[in-house]
Amino acid sequence: MITFLYFTAIFFFILLCALLCLVVLLQESKSSGLGASFGGEATDSLFGTATADILKKLTAWLGAIFLVACVLLSIWTAAMGRSRPTQEESYIENGTVEGVAKL
Repeated sequence: MITFLYFTAIFFFILLCALLCLVVLLQESKSSGLGASFGGEATDSLFGTATADILKKLTAWLGAIFLVACVLLSIWTAAMGRSRPTQEESYIENGTVEGVAKL
């Protein structure tokens, strides 16, 4: 169950990355950005007059969520790698296999 949740979190993280890239590309730059590709002129916006402000706020929020998600997924991945060894693995680490000493 934990593995399913982990890979679901990774999936949503990749979606977040794609959305953040799209929002950054849609922002108006000195050369109008990707919004000009949809037929707008340098003075027009793709989604209306307040697009620049909305995209700036959305980018800031998505960037903050991205940073938090990076840290949480990093901690989660490290914790998964440090799982407790099973009894069989501890026998191998101690030099004995099924009660027989390693020569």
